[in-house]
Amino acid sequence: MAQGNADPTNEQPVFAAELVPYRSLGAKGFRVLLLLTGVLCFGHGVFFLVSGAWPVGLFFGLDFLLLWGAFLLNYYSGKAREEVTVSRTRLSIRKFAPSGRMVEHRFNPFWARFRVRRHSEIGIVSMHVTGEGQRTDIGSFLNPDDRESFARALTGALATVKRRV
Repeated sequence: MAQGNADPTNEQPVFAAELVPYRSLGAKGFRVLLLLTGVLCFGHGVFFLVSGAWPVGLFFGLDFLLLWGAFLLNYYSGKAREEVTVSRTRLSIRKFAPSGRMVEHRFNPFWARFRVRRHSEIGIVSMHVTGEGQRTDIGSFLNPDDRESFARALTGALATVKRRV
């Protein structure tokens, strides 16, 4: 087979990044937090049950279940991620939902515009790519410092690709 016909989809990327949401509490910390709050809620709940104020004791159990559920939802949403790849012929943004569903947005890097919206006190508020009648947000779940470094890196990668014409 002739190697002269290069497939553009196998082209080496100039830039590749995987964006993931930041979670400050790891799995071990989550277990410790649940253990401590479980012990405290159980102890207080038993105290109120013995004192005759049984509805208050039940609310301590409900509080614990709500805390556990909120953290489960938080960790589930933390499974979302985005993969951004820039090559000479393609800007690809693949978004993975926590359920595993993937949506891919493809742009020509020469026509794509990377837009950053800033606030004077907060910094970058939103980032999105437009081009060829499409628009998609990038890194909406990132913290401000990560948004700044990603915006700098993606801007540099797009400039590098456009210079190599």
